Amino acid sequence: MSATTLDPAAAKSVARRRERWSSSRTYISAAIILIWCLLPFYWMIVTAFRDVGYTFDPTPWFTHVTWDNFTTVFSESLGNHFAQNLLNSLIVATVTTAVALLFGVFAAYALARLEFRFKFLVLGFVLGASMFPGVAIVTPLFQLFTNIGWFGTYQALIIPNISFVLPLTVYTLTSFFREMPWELEEAARIDGCTQGEAFRKVIMPLAAPAVFTTAILAFIGAWNEFLIASQLSSEATKTVTVAIAYFAGSQPHQEPYTAVMAAGTVVTIPLVILVLVFQRKIVAGLTAGAVK
Repeated sequence: MSATTLDPAAAKSVARRRERWSSSRTYISAAIILIWCLLPFYWMIVTAFRDVGYTFDPTPWFTHVTWDNFTTVFSESLGNHFAQNLLNSLIVATVTTAVALLFGVFAAYALARLEFRFKFLVLGFVLGASMFPGVAIVTPLFQLFTNIGWFGTYQALIIPNISFVLPLTVYTLTSFFREMPWELEEAARIDGCTQGEAFRKVIMPLAAPAVFTTAILAFIGAWNEFLIASQLSSEATKTVTVAIAYFAGSQPHQEPYTAVMAAGTVVTIPLVILVLVFQRKIVAGLTAGAVK
């Protein structure tokens, strides 16, 4: 018997059961995805706190807990300069994000709000640049930066990172600016604002959530970059991703898995803190658009 032939009370009961089942499926799916994504991170932390003699212990919770792995990570006597590597990554990622946002905001605004010839062709070139494989430009960049004396410097790492992050910044902010109604800017112009003042006083405050979201994505991309940094960095400018790849443990002739996991935990902490601090801005940026 279908729900349409039931009495109203029975029909409401069937509808409530279906709604509860639909909600349960949503929560179950979200829980499975969450566990799938966080399980590797959890195992990394477990291994980071495990004694090196029990590296391959399959116990799925904390056992043989020790802080020695974190001591090894920052031990300069073993040739690890992890504190300097963290500072290098912070410098590269911060400068890359700042420059990408500086140019990306204006480029995205122009592509979204201004009318000029070949606008969509320009946006197509921007997207094409983001699809260009990084491995194809490593050798030319290596030769170029060696010839001009930039090899092993911060700018040799920052400039290629900008070229990777900037297309993402432009494309993300262009989509956001397009969805903002023209009336906001026109009202500010009627009130006596110049186009620059309208952009600064009206558009940018409304675009702040999207800018924060884009900044987080750009920072994470620059922080995690490995290919360019592995080829163009020196001992003084080596980033954490490269440092972990050449990590030295406390035991000779033994792969330092626990120390590498400890280093991975330390590297992940700044990203987690960044997301937690700006989580409201990030959520607002991801859900902004038609409501505005």
